[in-house]
Amino acid sequence: MECRQCHTDLDRPGDYCLVCDTANCDAVVAVFERDAATLTMLDGETIVGETTITTVPEVDNTHDDRATVVELRNFAGRVADEIRRKRPETVFAAGERDPLRETRKQLHYEFYRVPDETPVETVRNRRGESALEVVDIPPREKIGGSHSTIIGDRAGRNAISIVADHPHIKKIIPGPIDAGGKGSQSSLRAKITRADHNGNVRMLLRDGSSVQENRLVTTAPDLETGERVRADLNEALEDAELK
Repeated sequence: MECRQCHTDLDRPGDYCLVCDTANCDAVVAVFERDAATLTMLDGETIVGETTITTVPEVDNTHDDRATVVELRNFAGRVADEIRRKRPETVFAAGERDPLRETRKQLHYEFYRVPDETPVETVRNRRGESALEVVDIPPREKIGGSHSTIIGDRAGRNAISIVADHPHIKKIIPGPIDAGGKGSQSSLRAKITRADHNGNVRMLLRDGSSVQENRLVTTAPDLETGERVRADLNEALEDAELK
Protein backbone atom coordinates (compact mmCIF):
# COMPACT_ATOMS: atom_id res chain seq x y z
CA MET A 1 0.00 0.00 0.00
CA GLU A 2 1.18 3.54 -0.82
CA CYS A 3 0.71 6.71 1.21
CA ARG A 4 -2.23 8.59 -0.25
CA GLN A 5 -0.36 11.89 0.05
CA CYS A 6 3.24 11.27 -1.10
CA HIS A 7 2.89 7.72 -2.53
CA THR A 8 5.68 6.33 -0.34
CA ASP A 9 5.43 2.55 0.07
CA LEU A 10 4.02 1.70 3.50
CA ASP A 11 5.24 -1.36 5.40
CA ARG A 12 1.72 -2.39 6.41
CA PRO A 13 -1.82 -1.44 5.31
CA GLY A 14 -3.09 1.78 6.85
CA ASP A 15 0.26 2.78 8.41
CA TYR A 16 0.84 6.41 9.30
CA CYS A 17 3.33 7.90 6.81
CA LEU A 18 6.39 9.22 8.61
CA VAL A 19 7.74 10.79 5.40
CA CYS A 20 4.97 13.35 4.96
CA ASP A 21 3.16 13.05 8.34
CA THR A 22 -0.07 11.76 6.83
CA ALA A 23 -2.60 9.36 8.34
CA ASN A 24 -3.77 6.69 5.92
CA CYS A 25 -6.72 5.53 8.01
CA ASP A 26 -8.86 7.25 10.62
CA ALA A 27 -10.32 4.21 12.40
CA VAL A 28 -9.38 0.63 13.22
CA VAL A 29 -11.89 -2.17 13.88
CA ALA A 30 -10.31 -4.90 16.03
CA VAL A 31 -12.13 -8.24 16.22
CA PHE A 32 -10.68 -10.52 18.91
CA GLU A 33 -10.61 -14.27 19.22
CA ARG A 34 -8.64 -15.86 22.04
CA ASP A 35 -5.74 -16.73 19.74
CA ALA A 36 -6.04 -14.07 17.01
CA ALA A 37 -7.10 -10.51 16.35
CA THR A 38 -8.13 -9.18 12.95
CA LEU A 39 -7.63 -5.44 12.42
CA THR A 40 -9.55 -3.69 9.65
CA MET A 41 -8.40 -0.18 8.78
CA LEU A 42 -11.00 2.34 7.63
CA ASP A 43 -10.77 5.74 5.97
CA GLY A 44 -14.27 7.07 6.44
CA GLU A 45 -16.42 4.18 5.26
CA THR A 46 -13.73 2.75 2.95
CA ILE A 47 -11.73 -0.34 3.93
CA VAL A 48 -8.05 0.36 3.21
CA GLY A 49 -6.52 -2.81 4.61
CA GLU A 50 -6.66 -5.76 6.98
CA THR A 51 -4.09 -7.40 9.26
CA THR A 52 -4.31 -10.49 11.48
CA ILE A 53 -2.18 -10.96 14.60
CA THR A 54 -1.99 -14.41 16.19
CA THR A 55 -0.76 -15.91 19.44
CA VAL A 56 -0.49 -19.34 21.05
CA PRO A 57 -2.37 -19.40 24.39
CA GLU A 58 -0.34 -20.87 27.22
CA VAL A 59 -1.42 -24.31 28.45
CA ASP A 60 -0.70 -24.20 32.17
CA ASN A 61 -0.74 -27.58 33.88
CA THR A 62 0.65 -26.25 37.16
CA HIS A 63 -2.42 -24.14 38.05
CA ASP A 64 -0.14 -21.10 38.07
CA ASP A 65 -1.86 -18.26 36.22
CA ARG A 66 1.30 -16.22 35.67
CA ALA A 67 2.21 -17.74 32.30
CA THR A 68 -1.31 -17.17 30.96
CA VAL A 69 -1.36 -13.57 32.20
CA VAL A 70 2.01 -12.83 30.59
CA GLU A 71 0.95 -14.42 27.29
CA LEU A 72 -2.30 -12.44 27.25
CA ARG A 73 -0.49 -9.19 28.05
CA ASN A 74 2.07 -9.83 25.29
CA PHE A 75 -0.66 -10.69 22.77
CA ALA A 76 -2.56 -7.51 23.61
CA GLY A 77 0.71 -5.55 23.42
CA ARG A 78 1.31 -6.74 19.85
CA VAL A 79 -2.21 -5.71 18.88
CA ALA A 80 -1.78 -2.32 20.57
CA ASP A 81 1.56 -1.77 18.80
CA GLU A 82 -0.04 -2.52 15.44
CA ILE A 83 -2.83 -0.03 16.12
CA ARG A 84 -0.32 2.65 17.17
CA ARG A 85 1.34 2.30 13.77
CA LYS A 86 -1.89 3.62 12.23
CA ARG A 87 -2.43 6.56 14.62
CA PRO A 88 -6.23 6.34 14.18
CA GLU A 89 -8.72 8.79 15.63
CA THR A 90 -10.90 5.97 16.96
CA VAL A 91 -10.66 2.25 17.72
CA PHE A 92 -13.71 -0.02 17.62
CA ALA A 93 -13.53 -3.52 19.10
CA ALA A 94 -15.56 -6.72 19.31
CA GLY A 95 -15.09 -10.33 20.33
CA GLU A 96 -13.33 -12.08 23.22
CA ARG A 97 -13.32 -9.94 26.35
CA ASP A 98 -9.97 -10.81 27.95
CA PRO A 99 -7.66 -9.77 25.09
CA LEU A 100 -9.98 -6.86 24.27
CA ARG A 101 -9.82 -5.51 27.83
CA GLU A 102 -6.04 -5.89 28.01
CA THR A 103 -5.56 -4.12 24.67
CA ARG A 104 -7.83 -1.30 25.78
CA LYS A 105 -5.65 -0.77 28.87
CA GLN A 106 -2.60 -0.31 26.67
CA LEU A 107 -4.07 2.29 24.29
CA HIS A 108 -4.96 5.95 24.68
CA TYR A 109 -7.28 6.36 21.70
CA GLU A 110 -11.06 6.72 21.75
CA PHE A 111 -12.07 3.07 22.18
CA TYR A 112 -15.62 1.75 21.70
CA ARG A 113 -17.19 -1.69 21.88
CA VAL A 114 -19.40 -2.70 18.95
CA PRO A 115 -21.65 -5.78 18.54
CA ASP A 116 -19.84 -9.03 17.79
CA GLU A 117 -22.07 -9.68 14.77
CA THR A 118 -20.77 -7.97 11.59
CA PRO A 119 -18.64 -5.43 13.51
CA VAL A 120 -16.94 -3.93 10.45
CA GLU A 121 -20.22 -3.29 8.65
CA THR A 122 -21.71 -1.89 11.86
CA VAL A 123 -18.86 0.62 12.13
CA ARG A 124 -19.01 1.55 8.45
CA ASN A 125 -22.72 2.24 8.74
CA ARG A 126 -22.23 4.21 11.94
CA ARG A 127 -19.50 6.35 10.38
CA GLY A 128 -21.91 7.36 7.65
CA GLU A 129 -24.01 9.06 10.33
CA SER A 130 -23.41 12.45 11.84
CA ALA A 131 -20.56 12.43 14.35
CA LEU A 132 -21.46 13.24 17.94
CA GLU A 133 -19.89 16.24 19.59
CA VAL A 134 -16.89 15.39 21.78
CA VAL A 135 -16.67 17.01 25.22
CA ASP A 136 -13.08 18.03 25.90
CA ILE A 137 -13.16 18.96 29.59
CA PRO A 138 -11.66 17.13 32.60
CA PRO A 139 -13.94 14.36 33.91
CA ARG A 140 -14.14 15.83 37.42
CA GLU A 141 -15.58 19.06 36.00
CA LYS A 142 -18.51 17.12 34.53
CA ILE A 143 -19.91 16.25 37.96
CA GLY A 144 -22.35 18.70 39.54
CA GLY A 145 -25.76 19.14 41.13
CA SER A 146 -27.10 19.50 44.66
CA HIS A 147 -26.07 15.96 45.76
CA SER A 148 -22.38 15.15 46.06
CA THR A 149 -22.34 11.75 47.81
CA ILE A 150 -21.84 8.64 45.64
CA ILE A 151 -22.73 5.24 47.08
CA GLY A 152 -20.35 2.29 46.95
CA ASP A 153 -17.20 4.01 48.20
CA ARG A 154 -14.27 3.31 45.86
CA ALA A 155 -16.31 1.13 43.47
CA GLY A 156 -18.95 3.85 43.18
CA ARG A 157 -16.32 6.49 42.47
CA ASN A 158 -14.75 4.18 39.90
CA ALA A 159 -18.10 3.78 38.11
CA ILE A 160 -18.61 7.54 38.06
CA SER A 161 -15.06 8.05 36.75
CA ILE A 162 -15.62 5.58 33.89
CA VAL A 163 -18.77 7.43 32.86
CA ALA A 164 -17.22 10.89 33.29
CA ASP A 165 -14.29 9.87 31.07
CA HIS A 166 -16.60 9.15 28.13
CA PRO A 167 -16.18 11.81 25.39
CA HIS A 168 -19.95 12.12 24.78
CA ILE A 169 -20.90 12.81 28.42
CA LYS A 170 -21.38 16.52 29.14
CA LYS A 171 -22.55 16.41 32.74
CA ILE A 172 -23.27 13.97 35.58
CA ILE A 173 -25.91 14.97 38.13
CA PRO A 174 -25.86 12.63 41.16
CA GLY A 175 -29.26 11.90 42.65
CA PRO A 176 -30.44 11.26 46.22
CA ILE A 177 -29.74 7.88 47.82
CA ASP A 178 -32.65 5.53 48.50
CA ALA A 179 -31.65 3.21 51.34
CA GLY A 180 -35.04 1.57 51.78
CA GLY A 181 -34.68 -1.34 49.36
CA LYS A 182 -34.07 -5.02 50.04
CA GLY A 183 -31.15 -5.59 47.72
CA SER A 184 -28.97 -8.63 48.28
CA GLN A 185 -25.95 -7.60 46.25
CA SER A 186 -22.81 -7.56 48.37
CA SER A 187 -20.86 -5.46 45.85
CA LEU A 188 -21.71 -2.38 43.84
CA ARG A 189 -23.45 -2.83 40.49
CA ALA A 190 -23.91 -0.12 37.85
CA LYS A 191 -26.25 0.00 34.87
CA ILE A 192 -27.09 2.63 32.25
CA THR A 193 -30.82 2.87 31.49
CA ARG A 194 -32.52 3.39 28.14
CA ALA A 195 -32.04 6.82 26.58
CA ASP A 196 -34.85 9.36 26.55
CA HIS A 197 -35.99 11.25 23.44
CA ASN A 198 -33.35 13.93 24.05
CA GLY A 199 -30.54 11.37 24.05
CA ASN A 200 -29.85 11.56 27.78
CA VAL A 201 -29.52 8.49 30.02
CA ARG A 202 -29.40 7.59 33.72
CA MET A 203 -26.97 5.43 35.67
CA LEU A 204 -28.35 3.26 38.45
CA LEU A 205 -25.91 2.39 41.22
CA ARG A 206 -26.90 -0.42 43.60
CA ASP A 207 -24.91 -1.20 46.72
CA GLY A 208 -26.62 -3.66 49.06
CA SER A 209 -29.98 -2.12 49.95
CA SER A 210 -28.99 1.36 48.71
CA VAL A 211 -29.90 2.65 45.25
CA GLN A 212 -28.83 5.89 43.59
CA GLU A 213 -30.03 7.24 40.24
CA ASN A 214 -27.63 9.61 38.51
CA ARG A 215 -28.64 11.68 35.50
CA LEU A 216 -26.19 11.72 32.57
CA VAL A 217 -26.41 14.57 30.05
CA THR A 218 -24.95 13.46 26.71
CA THR A 219 -24.11 15.11 23.40
CA ALA A 220 -26.60 12.81 21.64
CA PRO A 221 -29.50 14.72 20.07
CA ASP A 222 -32.12 11.95 20.07
CA LEU A 223 -33.06 8.50 21.36
CA GLU A 224 -31.27 6.55 18.62
CA THR A 225 -27.88 8.17 19.14
CA GLY A 226 -28.43 8.19 22.90
CA GLU A 227 -28.78 4.41 22.70
CA ARG A 228 -25.34 4.26 21.06
CA VAL A 229 -23.87 6.15 24.01
CA ARG A 230 -25.77 3.90 26.46
CA ALA A 231 -24.33 0.78 24.82
CA ASP A 232 -20.79 2.20 24.95
CA LEU A 233 -21.15 3.05 28.65
CA ASN A 234 -22.61 -0.33 29.61
CA GLU A 235 -19.78 -2.08 27.76
CA ALA A 236 -17.20 0.01 29.64
CA LEU A 237 -18.86 -0.79 32.97
CA GLU A 238 -19.01 -4.48 32.09
CA ASP A 239 -15.33 -4.46 31.11
CA ALA A 240 -14.60 -2.99 34.56
CA GLU A 241 -16.71 -5.79 36.10
CA LEU A 242 -19.14 -3.28 37.61
CA LYS A 243 -22.25 -4.26 35.66
